[in-house]
Amino acid sequence: MDYFERFAIPHPSPAIYASMVAIGLLLIAIIVGLTYFKKWGYLWREWLTTVDHKRIGIMYLISAILMLFRGGADAIMMRAQMAVPDNKLLDAQHYNEIFTTHGTVMIIFMAMPFIMAFMNYIVPLQIGARDVAFPRLNALSFWLFFMGAMLLNISFVIGGSPDAGWTNYFPLASNEFSQSVGTNYYLFALQISGLGTLITGINMIVTILKMRAPGMTLMKMPMFTWSSFVANVIIVFAFPVLTVALVMGTFDRLFATNFFTTSNGGMDMLWANFFWVWGHPEVYILILPAFGLYSEIISTFSGRNLYGYKSMVGSMVIISFLSFLVWTHHFFTMGQGALTNSIFSITTMAIAVPTGVKIFNWLFTLWKGKIVFTTPMLYFMLFIPTFTIGGVTGVMLGMSATDYQYHNTMFLVAHFHMVIIPGVVFAMLAGLHYYWPKMFGFMLNEKIGKVTAWIIAISTMLAFMPMFFSGLDGQARRMYTYSASTGFGMWNMISFVGAIGLTIGFILIVYNVYYSIRYAPRNVGSDPWDARTLEWATPSSVPYYNFAKVPHVISTEALWDAKYRQHDLFPEQYENIHMPNNSGVPFILGCIFFAWGFSFVFGMWIPTIVTTIGIFVCMAHRSLEKDPGHYVSVKKVKATESKLRGSQS
Repeated sequence: MDYFERFAIPHPSPAIYASMVAIGLLLIAIIVGLTYFKKWGYLWREWLTTVDHKRIGIMYLISAILMLFRGGADAIMMRAQMAVPDNKLLDAQHYNEIFTTHGTVMIIFMAMPFIMAFMNYIVPLQIGARDVAFPRLNALSFWLFFMGAMLLNISFVIGGSPDAGWTNYFPLASNEFSQSVGTNYYLFALQISGLGTLITGINMIVTILKMRAPGMTLMKMPMFTWSSFVANVIIVFAFPVLTVALVMGTFDRLFATNFFTTSNGGMDMLWANFFWVWGHPEVYILILPAFGLYSEIISTFSGRNLYGYKSMVGSMVIISFLSFLVWTHHFFTMGQGALTNSIFSITTMAIAVPTGVKIFNWLFTLWKGKIVFTTPMLYFMLFIPTFTIGGVTGVMLGMSATDYQYHNTMFLVAHFHMVIIPGVVFAMLAGLHYYWPKMFGFMLNEKIGKVTAWIIAISTMLAFMPMFFSGLDGQARRMYTYSASTGFGMWNMISFVGAIGLTIGFILIVYNVYYSIRYAPRNVGSDPWDARTLEWATPSSVPYYNFAKVPHVISTEALWDAKYRQHDLFPEQYENIHMPNNSGVPFILGCIFFAWGFSFVFGMWIPTIVTTIGIFVCMAHRSLEKDPGHYVSVKKVKATESKLRGSQS
């Protein structure tokens, strides 16, 4: 019996027991449903073993939306707890766990897969490729991310959730102050998913450099591809730092080393430095592809090519470089001295310059454009004022002298959310509406989409603007309650109302999907927005080989050239198309990694050794396996094209 006590929740509550029951019932319902409808074979053949970048992109998308609601539930509980003074809805320990998982889930397991979804689906199409450079590695990347996400998410029903904040600062994350296995979950979930992200970074860089269509030089790539390329370069340089830090933290917790301890030669600030050397570039890993999406949307719905293409590319390269030179601004108050603080203040404010160049280029693109206010465009328009507030307050935080006033207050929380929500979430929702017809062959409802955009934008302001004022008034972040005499009550109640509005907005997105599946017409064609780039030259939904003929490109706007400048986009003849075979190994390896991480979390060494051997066996299998792929015949390609394009005429 003692053996199983390690899996018990250290701080149980009725909500957690209810969650256990709900998870159990959901799993039973899924198993029964798949069995009743005889879909196990379909699930294995079409999804679990797929190496198709488009299906992997859709799996990232579904995961991101699920995690959005998981992290959103945490946010609602936090705002409800803080809505009134001396509230007893949550105790201090549960509040610690909830704000920790909220931040971790939203950054690592919601925003990242959202970005990965668009990279996977769009980039190969935008450069005229038939898949990514390493399709099986791409599948492995997804399953490592997914298993990492699941590992973190089971923590609240098996063993206990992490409770040291999403930054996991030591010594708070040490065994002394965080005694449950929650922090172990954090370390291994991020390690496994981070490995998948690093593999994606390498894969995308090789894909973009080596698989572009004839004629597509680097300076003729669409802006989303450029932004994805820069983001993946940042990934390759930033994520190894996190990997090393997580290994060192794991050794401290499981093997009593002293890398981040406050005694025996340890240095707790070393973790803070490692974390933010990864953490600040991580912000740009998220936001640069989001900016790339905005660029595509603005150009399409302004009826103009993107203004200042070269300066946009240059700005992204400069931002990626500067993103590695600002990490200390996250702890100006921790004693590194005036000179160091001054240097990092300057680098922090310098990053506003290339960001401003991008904003002005977008505005110049709009100038004299024939603007069409679709839902994606509306998200961009709402992004401009909201993001500007977040950006300006970021400059305030970047000044080290004044940061002593704002540090560790709700002002910081407000700034972060006012940057990330319009900068990333609005862009992802804009991209979701924009690329939905390409992914699924029909459009999301525009009326519901626009109402949702307004509700989300207004609710964002309601939820986070009050935090600027309560933060300036001294409300510290991460405190789970406060007394009425502080005067924070009104601001927190307004924030709670805003959080409810955001919840309604996200529920409306789900309703829009349901409504559109039922009622949207299926004859929208391959190019419903009159777009300009290559991905819209394929049928909707896209055949698994992407392009029947290899496209030839002469500018950044390949489809626009073909539609309005008499450019022959597909001059070649039909040929047999070589494609990779599906494989179950990435999924199996992902499952083994999950078991490996779970074993490590609880210090179960025999399962750890067995799963480690399993990982190497899978790697050896792949190394020795001969898999030449397969060819799609000309006859089959012609039949598929006739069916897809014929149905759209």
